[in-house]
Amino acid sequence: MKQYGKVAVLMGGNSSEREVSLMSGEGVLKALLSRGVDAHKFDPAEKPLSALKEEGFARVFNILHGPFGEDGTLQGALEALGIPYTGCGVMASAISMDKWRTKLLWKGAGLPIPAFELLADDSDFDAVEVRLGLPIFVKPSNEGSSIGVTKVKRAGELKAAYQEARKYDSIVIAEQFIGGGEYTCAVIEDKAYPTIKIEPATEYYDYDAKYFRDDTVYRCPSGLAPEVEARARELALQAFKVLGCSGWSRIDFLMDEAGEIYLLEANTSPGMTSHSLVPMAARAEGLSYEELCVKVLAAAHVG
Repeated sequence: MKQYGKVAVLMGGNSSEREVSLMSGEGVLKALLSRGVDAHKFDPAEKPLSALKEEGFARVFNILHGPFGEDGTLQGALEALGIPYTGCGVMASAISMDKWRTKLLWKGAGLPIPAFELLADDSDFDAVEVRLGLPIFVKPSNEGSSIGVTKVKRAGELKAAYQEARKYDSIVIAEQFIGGGEYTCAVIEDKAYPTIKIEPATEYYDYDAKYFRDDTVYRCPSGLAPEVEARARELALQAFKVLGCSGWSRIDFLMDEAGEIYLLEANTSPGMTSHSLVPMAARAEGLSYEELCVKVLAAAHVG
């Protein structure tokens, strides 16, 4: 594996998802080392990106989550340095990190999404509750890992949920509840992998359910009928391409009680922890965690 040169595994950073990134990064680092890759931990919270050049790194495995690492900022810096990196480019990373603009692009391309509205300080919150119906999910547009997300179940509580999400981002969206199940589909190098059904023991798939609880149930294969599975994978691949994604991403989607699919969001730097979903989908296709890490690394690019 010396053909990859000296590899920096970028993990940690300063976002609210730092701890998750560190967990993902340690797993990736261990996997790459086990396959003979000259891989090293690199935490941009501890040293400047210019050190990548100074220390002779030939490529980057980016496993930073959240703002800076996943929103196009880091990608632009790495392109300026001329260092190949894993995952999506500047544009796709920036758009995919922004749930609002992701939804606008998907809607414009004719892809199915839940109904949603932007919230502001002067919104008529009661009217939004009526238009979207309860329950409603309220989310900061540029955060991941369900940080700042509230499920509004009672009338009159939308404004408080908005104020909570507003702590994390200036753009806040209210989203229609779709209650037939939550799923995800990994896309790696333009191939959609088996879908996974997520069954949290908590109210919804929140931060703890994603990373720390052991009672969240993941079903892979998801149990969808073959024709629905094929439709879900095709929609995930379309969603990936509309955003301009490359390398790898994870496309989350919902299903209603009638079996209709609604795209939810894209994750361009998917988690790689022991609880993460992309490794699970890869295993269903016969790809080990270590093989997955090398596959992603091999697709590193500049621009």
